[in-house]
Amino acid sequence: MPVRIRLARHGRKRNAYYHIIAADSRAPRDGKFIERLGNYNPNTNPATIELNFDRALYWLQVGAQPSDTARAILSYKGVLMKKHLLDGVKKGAFDETAAEQKFAKWLDEKANKIQSKVSRLHSEKSADDRTRLAAEKKVSESRAQAIAEKAAELAKAAQAPAPEEAEGEAAPEETAAE
Repeated sequence: MPVRIRLARHGRKRNAYYHIIAADSRAPRDGKFIERLGNYNPNTNPATIELNFDRALYWLQVGAQPSDTARAILSYKGVLMKKHLLDGVKKGAFDETAAEQKFAKWLDEKANKIQSKVSRLHSEKSADDRTRLAAEKKVSESRAQAIAEKAAELAKAAQAPAPEEAEGEAAPEETAAE
């Protein structure tokens, strides 16, 4: 019974999210599984990944094979790095404290990369919002100016015929007086 770490699809059309599971390789994609290891939501930016680190590491150490996407997720979260370091400790390449230090350093670098991406996305969104607001103000001002010009023309047009009628009525009175 070869065990695979893979994704099981959930959600609705065009809005899928996935459970990261350990399952028998012969089981259907969304069918029976041995253990649920976490969640993966690609709909957010950056993608949201919740993973039971210790259980995923355990399954890798006992021989579970991750699928391509699961391998990318496990690598992103550092499970494969931790497994690699623990294998180095088993072989005697370095001791466990050195492995923990390397892993902690790697986690810090990864957290900094993620934080920089989140801050960059936030700044891009706020800059985009500012440009949209400026464009919207410009359009609003041009509409207000066009409405004001039209109102002035209508007021001018409404005032212009009234004096002509008054002059037309005044003229017959003058002729009668003469």
